[in-house]
Amino acid sequence: MGSFSIWHWLIVLLIVVLVFGTSKLKNLGRDLGGGIKGFKEGLKEGQEEEPKKVTDDSQHNTVDVTAKEKAETKK
Repeated sequence: MGSFSIWHWLIVLLIVVLVFGTSKLKNLGRDLGGGIKGFKEGLKEGQEEEPKKVTDDSQHNTVDVTAKEKAETKK
């Protein structure tokens, strides 16, 4: 068993196109691209929603601002 040449890959590609058809492959590519785009947007949203940290001067500790805001609204 050796490495595959370009001709082997072209034959495999031809068989895949014949089995699935170009419309299914186009839809598969569109779905894959949409999934990747959604994943990237999710990563960006996750980075933007990180909790803000501030220093509390009285105790010299780091405080989670969003948790503190939620606790104050519950009172």
